[in-house]
Amino acid sequence: MTTIIGIDEWLFSIINQDLHNPVLDFIMPYWREKTTWIPLYIALAAFLIIKFKKKGLFLIVGLLLSVSIADVISSHVIKKQVQRLRPCNQEKLQEEVKLLVRCGTGYSFTSSHATNHFAIALFLIFTLGRIYKKIKWPFLIWAATIALGQVYVGVHFPFDILVGALLGSLIGWSISLFYYQFPKLSIGKEIPPLA
Repeated sequence: MTTIIGIDEWLFSIINQDLHNPVLDFIMPYWREKTTWIPLYIALAAFLIIKFKKKGLFLIVGLLLSVSIADVISSHVIKKQVQRLRPCNQEKLQEEVKLLVRCGTGYSFTSSHATNHFAIALFLIFTLGRIYKKIKWPFLIWAATIALGQVYVGVHFPFDILVGALLGSLIGWSISLFYYQFPKLSIGKEIPPLA
């Protein structure tokens, strides 16, 4: 376990200190902020309802279920059990951490940002991605950069986001399987892509 923590702290120092530059220092605090993406969520919800009507509402329910389960498991179950301090709250690292946002008082493992965004991304990839195949990589990159942003700004370790990403991916994929148990309410390959 000591070796894993050592590797995690070494990777943290590379991402949080060595990779810093003025452009990312400006972008990342906003990029990893959940309120930044409210316009995307509103646009996505509007698109789903306009394009798929009642099935679009069911997709939105699937998305909300994915992110709700992800958030509860990450924030209220794992974090409270593991109780790992954030890097910006660890005494031995405080002098080294390049902190670009408020540190926060919550625990670090797992990253709820990573868990939630990967749950959203994987649910959309396994549902909407059946029709719009080109959305798969953009959603993965979107979730990954938000997760990495947590390390960059100094509030999470790399293993926090790695495990969070795996957990969120599993949840998003599982909810997509559940979603397809309702064929009358789910979208399928029969719907043509946007022109």
